[in-house]
Amino acid sequence: MLCTASIFHLSCIAFDRYYAVCNPLVYSFKMSRKRVGQLIVVCWAIPFLISFGPILLGLHKLGVDVPLPENVCIFLVNRVYAVMASLVAFYLPMVTMLVAYWKIYKAAKRQAMQISAMEAQMAAGVGKDSSKKQKHRNSIRRERKAAKTLGIIMGVFLLFWLPFFTVNIVDPFIEYGTAGVIWDVFLWLGYVNSSLNPFLYGFFNRSFRRAFLMIMGCRICLYGTAQGMDLSHSKRDASERTDNQ
Repeated sequence: MLCTASIFHLSCIAFDRYYAVCNPLVYSFKMSRKRVGQLIVVCWAIPFLISFGPILLGLHKLGVDVPLPENVCIFLVNRVYAVMASLVAFYLPMVTMLVAYWKIYKAAKRQAMQISAMEAQMAAGVGKDSSKKQKHRNSIRRERKAAKTLGIIMGVFLLFWLPFFTVNIVDPFIEYGTAGVIWDVFLWLGYVNSSLNPFLYGFFNRSFRRAFLMIMGCRICLYGTAQGMDLSHSKRDASERTDNQ
C-alpha cells in the first residue's frame, strides 16, 4: 500500500507541474488547498482499497489452486487481481506521468524558444550581438536542463518499478514459476525508488527543497509560517509571462 501511495503522489506531482508550466494563469485556481487535500486523500484511499479490500474478502486467491508447503508464507494472487492491481497501482499512473511530462517538456521548449526570440529582438535593437548570442546560449541551456531533469525523473521511476509490475502480471500466467530471488530483487528496487523520491525531487526542484527543509525544521508546525512562505514560483512565473506578452 505504501509503495502504491508513493506512486500516486508522483502522479499528483506531475499533475501539479503540468498546470504550473502549461497553464500558469489558472494554477492557483486548479491547485487550491482544497484540491490538494482531495488529491492527498485519493492518493491514500485508492491504495488502501486495492491493497486490503480484495485480500480481506479473499478475492485475490479465487481460482488459485497451487499446493504450498506448510509453515511457509507465500502470497499468491489470481490473474484478474494481478492485472487489475498492476494497472491501477502502476500502469495508469505511469501513463499519466508520461503524458504530463511530455506536455511539460513541449511547453518548456516552446517557452524557451519564445524567450530566445524576444531577447534576440531586444539585443538586435540595441546592437549588442555578443549579448544576443549569450542569451541565446542561456536559453538553450535552460531547455536542455529541463529535458535532462524530466528524463532523469521518469527514467529512474521506470527503471526501478517496471520490472516488478511486469513480473507481477506475468507470474500468474506462467503458473507462478518466477524464482523467489527475482521477486525479492525487483521488489527492493521499487522500495529503493520510493526511498529516493524525496531526495530526487528535492534535488531537482527548489520548491520541494524548500518545503522539505521547512518540514525537517518543524517550521510547518508554526502558525502562519506555511501561509506566509511561497513554496512555488508558479504565480511569479505567470506574471512574468504575462508582462512579457
